[in-house]
This record gives sequence, structure tokens and C-alpha cells, in this order.
Amino acid sequence: MVFNDPIIAFEHFTANKQNYALIISDFRMPSLNGLELLKKIKASNPNVRTTLMSAYNFEEDELFQKYMKEGIIDSTIEKPVTIHRLCQRVRDELNVYQLALNLK
Repeated sequence: MVFNDPIIAFEHFTANKQNYALIISDFRMPSLNGLELLKKIKASNPNVRTTLMSAYNFEEDELFQKYMKEGIIDSTIEKPVTIHRLCQRVRDELNVYQLALNLK
């Protein structure tokens, strides 16, 4: 699923959280930034993998650093991104998700 509104995206996720394995969110969005969206998502389903995408250098953001340490953000990807690199990141994250399921 693709959403342009982070509030609607979170509402859909909440209603369908067991059907999601990976969430990719942009860093800058109206009304709810990517950091806060991913925090809400992980609180709702800690098993889902999360990737933060941005052209902004978020790595120096203190909240970003905190969320990385806490496991709220599992990976990042910088824009612009090639389709090859995006597909590889998705494969990597889904592999980690599947491995975690198999360990349970």
C-alpha cells in the first residue's frame, strides 16, 4: 500500500498491523514526520521492519540517533535512490523479518 498522508497510513496500519512486514517512510511529511510515524508503528507492532528514507541528513538528528538505538528505525535509505538499491533494501529487510519469525 502507498499513502500520501501519514495519519491515514497509520490508521490503515493499525487496522491491519499483522499484515505488514515492512514500512518505508519519508522523513519529512506534513502533520506527522517519519520519525514519529515509525515510533507509533513500532509501538503498535514491534515485529514490523521500518526504513526511514530522506534526502535530508537525518543522521545528525538527536531524535533519529535515539530511535536507531531503541530499534524504532531498523534501516535508512538516502534519496535519490535507484530502483535496484530500493529493491535490495526491501529484500534485506524482508529477510531479517522472516529470520526473526523463524526464530520464534
